[in-house]
Amino acid sequence: MTDFTNIAVAYGDGIGPEIMESVLKILRDAGAQLKIETIEIGEKLYLHGQPSGISKEAWDTIYKTKILLKAPITTPQGKGYKSLNVTFRKTLGLFANIRPAVSYYPFVDSKQEKMDLIVFRENEEDLYAGIEYKVGPTFNLSYKLITHKGSEKIIRYAFEYAKTNNRKKVTCLIKDNIMKIADGAFHSIFDTVAKEYPDIKADAMIVDIGSARIASRPQDFDVIVTLNLYGDIVSDIAAEVSGSVGLAGSSNIGPTCAMFEAVHGSAPDIAGKGIANPSGLLNGAVMMLDYIGQGKVGALIQNAWLKTLEDGVHTADIYTKGKSKVKASTSDFTDAVINNLGKSPSHLPAKTPASAERIKIDLAPEDKISQQLVGADIYIDAHAMTIAETAAIMENLHPHLQLYTISLKGLKVWPNATATAKADEYTCCRYIGYKDKGVTQDDIIELLSKATAKKVAISTVQNLYNYGGNAGYSMAQGE
Repeated sequence: MTDFTNIAVAYGDGIGPEIMESVLKILRDAGAQLKIETIEIGEKLYLHGQPSGISKEAWDTIYKTKILLKAPITTPQGKGYKSLNVTFRKTLGLFANIRPAVSYYPFVDSKQEKMDLIVFRENEEDLYAGIEYKVGPTFNLSYKLITHKGSEKIIRYAFEYAKTNNRKKVTCLIKDNIMKIADGAFHSIFDTVAKEYPDIKADAMIVDIGSARIASRPQDFDVIVTLNLYGDIVSDIAAEVSGSVGLAGSSNIGPTCAMFEAVHGSAPDIAGKGIANPSGLLNGAVMMLDYIGQGKVGALIQNAWLKTLEDGVHTADIYTKGKSKVKASTSDFTDAVINNLGKSPSHLPAKTPASAERIKIDLAPEDKISQQLVGADIYIDAHAMTIAETAAIMENLHPHLQLYTISLKGLKVWPNATATAKADEYTCCRYIGYKDKGVTQDDIIELLSKATAKKVAISTVQNLYNYGGNAGYSMAQGE
């Protein structure tokens, strides 16, 4: 007999409590061996002065159970509230966000008849690190953080999943034609890891083209692995193309903890009306059952759910006149799934029990690469000056560092540009060390001191390094 698994359950906000009740009822009737500990998170805690949206007691329960089944929550707008989902992912180290997208045509209207793909989204880094600054009255800055370790973890996990689940191809979506360093690193790591899986086809695609292809030819994709922001976008595109975002479940996997949820939000506009579709959260719960080794129960539920779709018992969001047979309430749909437990779909592919073995990844040791400080980018507020005036002030400040370029929004404007053009409040002055002289941190500090002595308003400083003899920074356009 399967041992009971302790899980934390959060009922969430909006339609969350309704669909969670539905899902838990199905889990109980299907025989899932679960010991449930309920926690409260979300809007109520935000509005009662808890800025994170979660209490210490809830954290204690999650750390104890290590499994969270979470209904959608509402993050109040304004007042700087941080997304609780992002907090969970980063605090618990949930590096992998996994979102399947499947077409259930012809039983559910879909833009595509053939579609069965799964998106692996890096979950902790990228622009979702949430590191932002105002560096001038009209200039705003967000840092896109991409690390070797973070990239390798999600890429290896995607390949291991493909291997374990007999998937044939892994596609990397990136934008390294523009972001050559950040996205280029992700692409390079993908190519390296792919060589270790010769039986799995690997390819890469620019994300805008890939997104269009998901919408037009999703059958070309099998497993997709990508960065945080792209993954958020393309998984929603895939879910919508498949028929409805409301059907999609999601898992968030880390080394010791995991969180399972629906892709959709809390939909407060239909809360309490009894018409919400519990399918997304139910599919998230099935992913949870697979993860905790109760794959047989997961397959039992998934097949009953597929049979319900085939029977034409549909909630309002996927109801189609002439195709659906019953416009079911939340409770009616729940009962229909329970009544179909033990049955299998006749037309849609039935789910087989998942392996009880969890996917494990081992990271390759990182190579040691030489690092050499070669200069600095100093961003200044020069909006009251021309480029020529800016150059006159910023030249010849240090014997070891030369003013190499001045650029605006990544475009070189000095030298060999219109010197009468206006600078702006975030003007980049790039300094590179003379070839016959080394550059030290003290040199950079002295450079900054001399700039401030000339009443220069410094906004940001970024040191420039070479790694393994190669530039670890981008060139300005026109450089």
